[in-house]
Amino acid sequence: MLALVENHSLPRTAAFFDLDKTVIAKSSTLTFSKSFYQGGLINRRAVLRTAYAQFVFLAGGADHDQMERMREYLSALCKGWNVQQVKEIVAETLHDLIDPIIYDEAASLIEEHHTAGRDVVIVSTSGAEVVEPIGELLGADRVVATRMVVGPDGCFTGDVEYYAYGPTKAEAVKALAASEGYDLARCYAYSDSATDVPMLESVGHPFAVNPDRALRREAAIRDWPVLIFNKPVRLKQRLPALSMPPRPALVAAAAVGAAAATAGLVWYASRRRAATAS
Repeated sequence: MLALVENHSLPRTAAFFDLDKTVIAKSSTLTFSKSFYQGGLINRRAVLRTAYAQFVFLAGGADHDQMERMREYLSALCKGWNVQQVKEIVAETLHDLIDPIIYDEAASLIEEHHTAGRDVVIVSTSGAEVVEPIGELLGADRVVATRMVVGPDGCFTGDVEYYAYGPTKAEAVKALAASEGYDLARCYAYSDSATDVPMLESVGHPFAVNPDRALRREAAIRDWPVLIFNKPVRLKQRLPALSMPPRPALVAAAAVGAAAATAGLVWYASRRRAATAS
């Protein structure tokens, strides 16, 4: 399915992965609700509400309007949270919560793309404080994620600085292509949701993964391949062992370009390559 070796005389390429229900089996943000409750950030009622939201999400019944309501609810919920505390909670519970729900098939694809010389980019609607550590765990080269405004006190204000959703994901992909020199016609993209059609159609090799009904119809019309991932396996239990780098450092950077202008700043994290460190 994938070219074994990237031709380095050609422009660079990348594989863009949606996160929730594409690389992992659940919503990354909602998965941490119990941890946030134990850390005193939310109450029991909020835990129950996020559990219901997780159920709706997993059932494939969350349409655009429901996703917007979920965004508004989560934005209001995290208002006043200390960002450093959130990062510490995520770091402490990351392996216990996320490692068991990573799709074996997705981890294999990530490894194949890296072996072929392609960058791997996670593009997720979830917040950066959650997505960036997951990107590290997966060995991703870059991360595009939603960013909340942080006040002078180090707490979330409840406002959204950049929302990585729908068309803005495609704009981020194009901005990265411009800044990193990716040839989008030779790039890959994977997602489960019809809201990511703009991202999928921006690359030459789109794949529908565990598609919702709308994306399945779209994939049939456009003759896009459909992949079914259904084997969550802990990374350390995979055979053969996945050659992931040991929690690479992520550095924040801003991707600028015409594609990002309409959406404001597109923020992403880049993995420092060992070659540049030497």
